[in-house]
Amino acid sequence: MNDIMLVSLIVTIITAATPLLLASLGELVTERAGVLNLGVEGMMLVGAVAAFAVQFTTGSAILGCLAGAAAGTALAFLFGVLTLTLTSNQVATGLALTIFGIGLSALAGSGFVGNPVAKLPQLNIPGLSDLPVIGKLVFHHDALVYFSIAATFAIAWFLKSTRAGLILRAVGESDDSAHSIGYNVIRIRYFAVMFGGAMCGLGGAYLSLAYTPMWVEEMTAGRGWISLALVVFAAWRPFRLLAGAYLFGGIAILQLWLQARGLLFVPSQVLAMLPYLATIIVLVVISSGPARSRLGAPASLGKPFRASS
Repeated sequence: MNDIMLVSLIVTIITAATPLLLASLGELVTERAGVLNLGVEGMMLVGAVAAFAVQFTTGSAILGCLAGAAAGTALAFLFGVLTLTLTSNQVATGLALTIFGIGLSALAGSGFVGNPVAKLPQLNIPGLSDLPVIGKLVFHHDALVYFSIAATFAIAWFLKSTRAGLILRAVGESDDSAHSIGYNVIRIRYFAVMFGGAMCGLGGAYLSLAYTPMWVEEMTAGRGWISLALVVFAAWRPFRLLAGAYLFGGIAILQLWLQARGLLFVPSQVLAMLPYLATIIVLVVISSGPARSRLGAPASLGKPFRASS
């Protein structure tokens, strides 16, 4: 493999990892607040179709990304009403949200199938973007790639070094204790859930505006489930999540690259079922008390909160 092929492969891996990183960062914040939202796939799809529709009709990539984030936020708010206000089961509601998102995105995007849009513009810094190897690897990506990396550092700093981050973590660890000292647990969780929805919507927007700049039904292809699994595998830590997203993105691209060259003999059906197998493992892990405590999961994850009178 020559240098040009290697650089192209790495750039493709970065592109494949970005939607995973965006969605899983949002889910990480949601879960650190003690809420388990399995509707990531649905929020990504709704964000993808909203972003595509807005960019297709307005020609603005910025408006498209904002629309994707807003659509994900709206769906997350619906999840919050059902689980935080009406205290419905979080697992069942999250699964229903995914099914709803799949259907809603297919309906909303029926008139856009097969229509391409301009790909998100890439950064171009004269003198840097043209450097051999390093220029294309570092200075030749679109804004959402840099945003996803910056968001990883920002979320890590927020959770570890700010008062608001400490409060959010306290709500996720012991909602009753946080409530007893005067914090509004429901409001804090609403903010976390809606932030998670916005990030999932951006992950979907990246798929329809940058990864494959067109709308295709169910174009997430299991990436929402992979994002859920990543949060658990990263033990709810942002920097591990960054490494995990790039690892999963690399595996996805490498298996396609190896298959195209006849070097991988695993049936495609086996590879297609892996995201769902990972989700099953995640559900088993987060439902097991000893396993959750060993991984460092928030103690109140998935448990409904009812304020005592």
